[in-house]
Amino acid sequence: MLTNETVAQDIIQQFGDAVSDFDDPFDLLTLTVTREQLIPLLQYLKDHKTFQISFLTDITAVHYPDSPGREFCVVYHAHSLINNYRIRLKVYLSNEDLHVPTATVLYESANWMERETFDYFGILFDGHPKLERILNMEEMDYHPMRKEYPLEDGTRRDKIDALFGR
Repeated sequence: MLTNETVAQDIIQQFGDAVSDFDDPFDLLTLTVTREQLIPLLQYLKDHKTFQISFLTDITAVHYPDSPGREFCVVYHAHSLINNYRIRLKVYLSNEDLHVPTATVLYESANWMERETFDYFGILFDGHPKLERILNMEEMDYHPMRKEYPLEDGTRRDKIDALFGR
């Protein structure tokens, strides 16, 4: 049976300073990896004879507009179906450099997940075979999940604040 400690120690031994911020919320091993070592780490986890973390569950992003130099976080969830073990990898990006390498070189399923993340957050997946919007119209000139837009339409007059607990 895999433990978070065993997997974390092995990753640290293999990747050293390229990995950091280890945590295990809800018993899910979570760590930060540099963008340069993301694909090698995913490859290592996939090919490891014991870990066999070979299923990419999800790719998404989070926008932290108040964190200078780390405004965006691309999040990867991977799973070992053999060991029933999950791991979360994070790559932080600055607002000025939203590039991360594509995971389609390892997982064909990354194709649509990366397109969705691009569509909603504007993350650029270098090497992606067809990085274009997947859910929103091509004509959109913004990425709707960024925290750059007001939560409510200030021009609406049909809302009564008392009905919304304000």
